[in-house]
Amino acid sequence: MSFIIRAARPDDVSQLTDLAKQFNLLNLPGNKKIIAEKIARSEGSFSSQLDKAQAEYLFVLEDLEEKMVVGSSLVIAKHGSDAVPHCYFKILKKDHFSSDLGLGFIHQVLRFQLDTDGPTEIGGLLVDRAYRRRPEKLGKQISLGRFVYMGMYPERFESRILCELTPPLTEEGRSEFWEALGRRFTGLPYQEADALSQTNKEFIESLFPEEDIYLTLLDAKARLVLGRVGEATKPAQHLLESIGFSYLDEVDPFDGGPHYGAKTESILPIKQGQMLRVAESKDVTFKALGFIGCGDPEFRAGVSGYEIRDGLVYVPTKTRDILKLEMDQEVFVTPFEYGKGRRK
Repeated sequence: MSFIIRAARPDDVSQLTDLAKQFNLLNLPGNKKIIAEKIARSEGSFSSQLDKAQAEYLFVLEDLEEKMVVGSSLVIAKHGSDAVPHCYFKILKKDHFSSDLGLGFIHQVLRFQLDTDGPTEIGGLLVDRAYRRRPEKLGKQISLGRFVYMGMYPERFESRILCELTPPLTEEGRSEFWEALGRRFTGLPYQEADALSQTNKEFIESLFPEEDIYLTLLDAKARLVLGRVGEATKPAQHLLESIGFSYLDEVDPFDGGPHYGAKTESILPIKQGQMLRVAESKDVTFKALGFIGCGDPEFRAGVSGYEIRDGLVYVPTKTRDILKLEMDQEVFVTPFEYGKGRRK
């Protein structure tokens, strides 16, 4: 083990800002001031100083040999409240039939929805370009590592998890869906509207149509990207599907990107995880590979070989040293490859 997943700390701000500048995500932009604010909010969340409606958990993946932050992921404990609702388009079907013509059509429509009691949302997934395609599967580690924490503290999160995936965009970063729909109702360019929506949903509620929107009225370019996943995001889509997420027939009102979701208890890293006590590792082969997570005094997790015997977990000495584990300490253990094992 030469990588560790942990909570972001104030001294990560410079490295995390440099990492974020490679991608410039809306919920984790390459802005030092915003990153510092995100880390401060995250610290308050991990220490239980913020309630669920305000809590955001920022995780980083650290290369221990280089002492460098090379990845990140984010969990927003509650996405959608009375103050800032979660908004989306639900895709529905409507039947129309003419008895005179003996002819009918099934139309897809978009129905604007607001959720003031929203789900937990995951996002902010970044991996340094120099660290991609490594055999340790670092993107998978930092993406799934946050579920280790959620499995340890389920009461801090909602009963359902949402992920908003990025759709195909033009080379200039423009959304064909927004150009065909949102811009006509708000007059705002895509990037400006999406950035504004991070803190202010009033203009969406006020300006978007309340009536159903028939997809046949949109141009072909907008219909083509609706509910689809961009090429760069497809690995994330496949990973989510492999652990229990599915398409919700909902899309983002700005770019038409698909929303994937799952019940928290059904997500495999959580469902197949269990709390076990660490034991002395003698005469053990460590054939299984999985996440080992602990939360005392701060959250730490890593991918390691392990073996479970008689309700105890045995891990290599190196893993115990890196994660600062004590004998008989309780840790969360879940497979790294899913489909095997069960929660006890």
